[in-house]
Amino acid sequence: MPRTMLLLDIGSGTQDVLYYIPGSELENCPKFVLPAPARLVAQQVEAHTRNGVSIYLHGSNMGGGFFRALKLHMEAGCKVAVHPDAAYALHDNADKVRSWGIEIVEQCPEGYVPVALADYDAAWWRAFLGMAGLEYPDLVIAAAQDHGFHPQPAGLGNRAGRFQLWRDLLTQHQGDLSALLHAQAPAPMTRLAAIQRATGFGPVADSAAAALLGALFMPEIATRSHREGVLVVNVGNSHLVAFLVYKERVLGVYEHHTGMLEQDKLIEDLVEFRRGWLTDDMVRNTGGHGCMNLPLPDEAEGFRPAFILGPRRELLRGQGQFIAPGGDMMLAGCFGLLKGYSLISGMELP
Repeated sequence: MPRTMLLLDIGSGTQDVLYYIPGSELENCPKFVLPAPARLVAQQVEAHTRNGVSIYLHGSNMGGGFFRALKLHMEAGCKVAVHPDAAYALHDNADKVRSWGIEIVEQCPEGYVPVALADYDAAWWRAFLGMAGLEYPDLVIAAAQDHGFHPQPAGLGNRAGRFQLWRDLLTQHQGDLSALLHAQAPAPMTRLAAIQRATGFGPVADSAAAALLGALFMPEIATRSHREGVLVVNVGNSHLVAFLVYKERVLGVYEHHTGMLEQDKLIEDLVEFRRGWLTDDMVRNTGGHGCMNLPLPDEAEGFRPAFILGPRRELLRGQGQFIAPGGDMMLAGCFGLLKGYSLISGMELP
């Protein structure tokens, strides 16, 4: 059993962090809400834009939350080059990256300033934790949103391909919560794979999966799911993912883009989803990722209780109970990773 654990939920705005010491009271474990790595990259790019300096991106695949700053950098007349490994942070298709006027090269061109890309930098974390008087953790578990790489025509494309993650959960694992934490990142999930290599191959998860586990970290919600079905909705900055849960088992998943639907249409979708009447085509035809459910038992009683979390949860105010797992909604994913690890390791939860 690890003596210390670093649990990270890496978003587009923030990275939310729990430094967990097994056996300690949760209230005494350090917690941080820090700017997301992509936001820090964007700040560097913006500074180089002001100075009129061309940049060379190197490192690894990561979240693309800095892309707007990169676009403005090029519009200002500054050049961008990228290492082949780091190019995946821009797009999985190298030809697409080149079509934007970005050169893909192995070495930093003369006169360019290097900018490192990474969702997780072990050296940075050693320094940060060291300044806080904390030792580097024995285990790092991280979550991030990953569309994955699903090339066409052989593949599904990224929108449908991402939903395959949830199809596998329902079909291959029959909704087993322990399958939400990956000992090895699924092959198409190139961002999660890059994070996993950087952390020393600790478990990884999708951010929406971590949020669901965070809701079920709360004993009252987990217990209620054994009495009747519950709906858990994570309203993220870019994606909204809803889960039907009965007896701590996922029976349905719905995923759409946050803000793409009018509120009335979104609420209607969730009503139909609870009933098992919403189809995959209905969701995809409105620009969403998809919808799937296993047979819904009568004992689940329509999944009436709704528990809502996520940074844009205000979109569903009045449609259920807002929750704060572990007493802090921002760290819901971290507490979810802790629950996920307990399911695969047998570690007792605090």
